[in-house]
Amino acid sequence: MTNDIRLLMLGAMYENGGNTTHRFLDGHPGMFVYPFESQVGTRLVDDHLTSMFPVKYRWPVFALDAAPCEDYHRIIDEEGKVRSRTPHVSKFRHMPFDMNDDERRELYVRMVEETGRSRAHNMAAFFKATFEAWKDYKRTGEEQVYVGYSPIIVVDADKILTDLPNAHFLHVVRNPWSAYADTKKRPVPLSLRHYMTGWTINQYHALYFKQKFPDRMHIVRVEDVMADSYKTLGDLCDKLGLAPADSLRQPTWNGEVLEEVYPWGTLRKVTPEVNKATALELSADERAAVREYTWQYLDVFDYTHFV
Repeated sequence: MTNDIRLLMLGAMYENGGNTTHRFLDGHPGMFVYPFESQVGTRLVDDHLTSMFPVKYRWPVFALDAAPCEDYHRIIDEEGKVRSRTPHVSKFRHMPFDMNDDERRELYVRMVEETGRSRAHNMAAFFKATFEAWKDYKRTGEEQVYVGYSPIIVVDADKILTDLPNAHFLHVVRNPWSAYADTKKRPVPLSLRHYMTGWTINQYHALYFKQKFPDRMHIVRVEDVMADSYKTLGDLCDKLGLAPADSLRQPTWNGEVLEEVYPWGTLRKVTPEVNKATALELSADERAAVREYTWQYLDVFDYTHFV
């Protein structure tokens, strides 16, 4: 096993439809789709963006003098490890998930001992060990591509695409009005200014890295996923060398149809009508402020006349 793993990593600003898109890909027979947010970051991440974005959402940094077992424990993977180790406190406790985290660690260590330690080898082992340890995962025998998702990880897309030469990255963008209206519903929401700073930084990195990696960096609007998930994600599958599948028409978890994406994401009903109504929940002053903060990206993503 080397860094030739075929990984499709998804990223999106909060409430931009990353979890939703991840769930639409879930049932594809050619994909190993990670069950939750794949929060692969470590607390050793320390750069100019760590004050803005949680390190659990970043591409990891590992200590030079560590051992594979230590590397594994550094990977935060909060949602996966909590569901495995303390399922009674997991927000996903209602879904069957037979994976022992200790067994996954042992598989991971064995893989890295064979390949040697590097960020690329560590990440390949993390994704591969997950699906070897996941006992009730519904395999098709056709899986070729591993799929992960982490919010805001687009800021590290260049690292991912450089570390893993066969990887692709999918950035998901949502109109900023609906996105901010949904983030306001969190128990402790970000301020409008804070949220829009993060939203614009995500779009900047997505567009910048699209120029650097035109064949492996992809961008979709969640509005297009909502309107026609089969066509929008089928086009992505073509770029990955996979045939589109009927499973792209509905969100699933381990192949089971989800009536709503929550609690995987905050977008419960993924329809264009709900998306537009969500944007209109903002006051006129809020809508104007959002436009002022995001004006330079509205034409690029065809959002100028969304509200």
